[in-house]
Amino acid sequence: MAMLTGIATLEEKYIELCKKHGTVPNTSILSAFFEAEDKKSRNQRCVMNLLVDRVMYDDFHPLLELCNEINNASEVEGIDLSVRSSCSLEDQYVLSLIRSVNQKLELVDVHDCFGTNFWRDVFSQGLSCEVLNVRSLHFRKLNIVGEFARLHTLILDSNRVTGFGEGCFSCMPNLTCLSMCDTVVSDLWTASAALLKLPSLEVLRFQIWICCSDSPTPLKPQSSDENAFNESNSRIEADFSGVFQQMDPEQDDLETHMELNAEVFMREKVRKGKMLDQTNDVGLKYISTKASPICSKKHYRIYMINSLPKLKVLDNLAIRKSDRDRATETYSENFEHLPYRRKNKESVVRVLEKREKRSSRWKSQSSYTRSLCAARMGLSAWPLLHSIPFSSRVQDESRSLSPRQFEYHPLDPSLMVYGTLDGEVVVLNHESGKILRYIPSHGVQSSILGLCWLKTYPSMVIAGSANGSLKLYDIQKASSTLNTTTHTTSGSVTFDEFDQLTSVHVNSTDKLFLASGYSKDVALYDIGSGTRLQVFANMHQEHINVVKFSNHSPSVFATSSFDKDVKLWDLRQEPSQPCYTASSTKGNVMVCFSPDDRYLLTSAVDNEVRQLLTVDGRLHLNFDIVPTGSPMNYTRSYYMNGNDYIISGSCDESMVRVCCAQTGRRLRDVSLEGNGLEFSMMFVQSLRGDPFREFNMSVLATYTRPSSVSEIVKVNLLAPRDHIEEQSCGLHCYPSNSMGG
Repeated sequence: MAMLTGIATLEEKYIELCKKHGTVPNTSILSAFFEAEDKKSRNQRCVMNLLVDRVMYDDFHPLLELCNEINNASEVEGIDLSVRSSCSLEDQYVLSLIRSVNQKLELVDVHDCFGTNFWRDVFSQGLSCEVLNVRSLHFRKLNIVGEFARLHTLILDSNRVTGFGEGCFSCMPNLTCLSMCDTVVSDLWTASAALLKLPSLEVLRFQIWICCSDSPTPLKPQSSDENAFNESNSRIEADFSGVFQQMDPEQDDLETHMELNAEVFMREKVRKGKMLDQTNDVGLKYISTKASPICSKKHYRIYMINSLPKLKVLDNLAIRKSDRDRATETYSENFEHLPYRRKNKESVVRVLEKREKRSSRWKSQSSYTRSLCAARMGLSAWPLLHSIPFSSRVQDESRSLSPRQFEYHPLDPSLMVYGTLDGEVVVLNHESGKILRYIPSHGVQSSILGLCWLKTYPSMVIAGSANGSLKLYDIQKASSTLNTTTHTTSGSVTFDEFDQLTSVHVNSTDKLFLASGYSKDVALYDIGSGTRLQVFANMHQEHINVVKFSNHSPSVFATSSFDKDVKLWDLRQEPSQPCYTASSTKGNVMVCFSPDDRYLLTSAVDNEVRQLLTVDGRLHLNFDIVPTGSPMNYTRSYYMNGNDYIISGSCDESMVRVCCAQTGRRLRDVSLEGNGLEFSMMFVQSLRGDPFREFNMSVLATYTRPSSVSEIVKVNLLAPRDHIEEQSCGLHCYPSNSMGG
């Protein structure tokens, strides 16, 4: 057996290497030798801690050769590399040092003082370390695809990570502990899908539950699963003391008090800023610290326990058998694993084979379509998001078109109309992004807030502006070029203005339309004669944001108001009294009928979404979406796939929720992502389900950056994210507001 090179001998070699390269030995490296010798004398593991941020350029070559010596037979059992402040070495030099250590590399502790190429190399090529701690990382999407075969602990706390790439964590077979506290991760679906790629994951945390007691009784000892974090963290001097204190896994009676509802307390803590007493009967209190936004999602703990069957500890609380049993039950009550209540994933090929064989299961085309949708949605947790790449530059001007409202065409699956913040009306092929017709604004520029196609005259569209302008356009007579100098009437009909307009809607026979706005009144117009027939005064106590005709009854319509009421009306009766009134707890942003008119879908401020029976206004479903606490979080909801699902989004959030319209169960959340490398959030200003394509929708989204404008993002839940390369128009953004639907 070869003799091991002693630490003293290695130190002598290092001094000789420094003489060879004409430099003075680095004091921090000499200190590392001293500490290693001290550990050896006390029969501890001989691990050297090298502070890379204290290494100068003159130190690099001697240190690189020293690492090669250490990798050979030596008494040094492992090397920890730390970068705790700005580093004078360039990225490629640091990477060379890290890779030179190879199989003796144990801990890499760094913060983001390196460039993008450094991290791309690390994440794509991998490292041989056992513990990786990365702080202050500014990547929005984490995509670690390189080989990390020896890694057992990954700490990504206090980073700006918002989500995961589809290949993330695919080469970490031995990772058992993952910490992502104080990040910006918020999506349960993509997070759990990424974490499922970790076959050995046992300990996970997105927050730290600290267990306190009114009495001086000490906390219970840690389990072996927790020690992985604490052993690693003690070596990097991170403050994780007491992080993984757990309740006794055998004490199921404590679970009676916890009720597996940690997320409820988390929401209350965030909202009230208080530490909540969760277990009064046993004298314990829990407070959450360093929580990522995902922790505030409803049933977060339930969802994670059910989705990650091998997980043993979540947020420093042990997972017991009773937890898993309850999680399974609660998950089935609140979530749809696959659409249309399909239980198990089935391949698309298998579905097609059954159809060809005329399986008895296929009783109808609808049954086949639903199974095919379930199979395609099960392929990926990352749906395809694609900004419509329309030609956005207006001739002879430096500005860009900025959408403010849009509607799918009722008959042509490829067409969409949108109105801009400057009062233009644009018709485009949303599949190709090609603009087909352009109608410039005339006079004072004012945002288009109301749009509605006529069904029996499919070339006609009504547009209403915030300044009260109401026009009926024939798009066949509109210009096909983006030219603001050509003043054409576009075959338009001008109606009497409705001041401060926010909404217009045409009835099912295309004979009448209604307008509402920042008033308590609603105006009725006759399309054929171009006249205003009547103004219904004082229909609500506050302004009426949205008015909608039913889809099949030409005289029935609904109004939603910020007075917290939704009312149903019938023109066959003098609208002095509504058919009924249904109230919300907050101001109503909008209302719409289900495609078959069986239901009314109401959306009040801050995610209060409810489904009523149209016949009498009784509550059918409360979708129970968690509020943010913001009085300016204007929520809008529409139907998708006919009456089957609803989609809901709010102007202070970057998430679109998809829920079953029959059970209220959540099918999926879709997180919107901004373009570019810099951190940017997108928020939902409006949205529509695609009337021709199952599980497709479009979202009018805005950015937080003042230099960006809104864009229309198409979402396909049945196509994986890598189906086509994501594109973006690099547009500009304007603030969201409550106007219109």
